[in-house]
Amino acid sequence: MHIRRATTDHEIDVCFPVMSELRPHLVRPEVVALVRRMEREGGFELAFLEDDETIVAVAGYRILDDFARGRYLYVDDLVTAAAHRSRGYGSGLLDWLRAEAARRGCGRLHLDSGMQRKDAHRFYEREGLGAVSLHFAVEIASGGELVEEGATAKPDVRRSPQRAAREAGRDA
Repeated sequence: MHIRRATTDHEIDVCFPVMSELRPHLVRPEVVALVRRMEREGGFELAFLEDDETIVAVAGYRILDDFARGRYLYVDDLVTAAAHRSRGYGSGLLDWLRAEAARRGCGRLHLDSGMQRKDAHRFYEREGLGAVSLHFAVEIASGGELVEEGATAKPDVRRSPQRAAREAGRDA
């Protein structure tokens, strides 16, 4: 079992089959360019666990600083290939991420997990991670329409039914 960062285009590309199990919307011909952009613009790093020359687990992560958490390692993606689960690979990669966080001066490791991923939640809890917050999100439309100079434009966002009702009451 060997864990290392994916630094070459080839290493990034061969992580795709495992990463696509967690992120099925990814398209293989675009992944290397996407990872390279995320590295440049957001400090993204990709690591993989290889056993017997087969990549069986992948993690995407970043080192971040903010007011609430200080310096921490944020795990964007953590996945073990379905055919290789329950063999200690996920634990091994998570241990490597903890060590990487310590090596880089981080006080914590954070990750978000989709509410529907109950098996993943049980894994994280077994590994000593605790649920410490809720993550909220809203989709922002990116229509790309041009706005005339001097005009103001409200962003086109999806509103909850409660917010739409409140706003409708104000405008009436």
